[in-house]
Amino acid sequence: MEIVTYGGWPNCVRLSNGSIELIATTDVGPRVIRFGFVGGPNLLTEFPDHLGRTGDEAWLPYGGHRFWHAPEVQPRTYWPDNGPVPYSYDGGTLTLRQAVEGSTGLAKELAITLDPSADRVALVHRLINRNLWAIEAAPWAVTIMAPGGRAIVPQEPYRPQPEALLPARPLVLWHYTDMADPRWTWGTRYVQLRQDPARPSMQKCGMQNSLGWAAYALDEQVFMKRFALLPDATYPDHGCNTEIFTNGDMLEVESLGPLAKIEPGGSVLHVEHWALARATIGVTDDALDADLLPLIAAGFTSP
Repeated sequence: MEIVTYGGWPNCVRLSNGSIELIATTDVGPRVIRFGFVGGPNLLTEFPDHLGRTGDEAWLPYGGHRFWHAPEVQPRTYWPDNGPVPYSYDGGTLTLRQAVEGSTGLAKELAITLDPSADRVALVHRLINRNLWAIEAAPWAVTIMAPGGRAIVPQEPYRPQPEALLPARPLVLWHYTDMADPRWTWGTRYVQLRQDPARPSMQKCGMQNSLGWAAYALDEQVFMKRFALLPDATYPDHGCNTEIFTNGDMLEVESLGPLAKIEPGGSVLHVEHWALARATIGVTDDALDADLLPLIAAGFTSP
């Protein structure tokens, strides 16, 4: 762990195991502003006009990975994370603690543990209720990926009828979702969404994802995240634990925890595991089976 200047912020924390590195901001946030191989490109988007800024009254996306709470509403979700973030490091885990949000009474903690010998990291998102009354919310992890790649989410395993008579999962669309947009690939075994800087219109979909992973392929690198689906829990947005969104600037790979009643002083957790690999993966379902699934298995298997 070391303190570095990054993007104009002088008090960023860099974690590295010599192979991959992660940089978190402490002048604003909590944010992970960089994640990638040492000496390689940032797999996360950076918005140049926002870098180095502090103290703005309005919410700014900045880029990187952020911690929100769902369901998405104005102004609750968009509380500005534009102030300093106290942090601690115990030799293995970096913990970032955002101050209580003035309009919501919620506080956020992000604990980050970089694997010392593998290209992966664990992120624990803790949403704390500092109100004097209970509230209902869900933790929401939003990773803004660098432009030009494609998100990949698995379809549910195929089962023939009449073996499977009930539906497999919800697929959730927004008012602005255009299923005919060429950035979508609705495959038999995967849903893919391509980021295209020439297409500024927004696209989004969500789904209940029992396989618990999503990926983003850019050039010769693959970012992967794994997260849980609790089968008896209620999730936001008609049952989504996975959402993907794009516009002309970036693409977001998002995971959500269950909706929960959080008592005063109580908290809920949402855990993501990230892995990074150098690989070129194909576009067809068969190519993804051959190229991506071994990376998913290797990325989240203990050595």
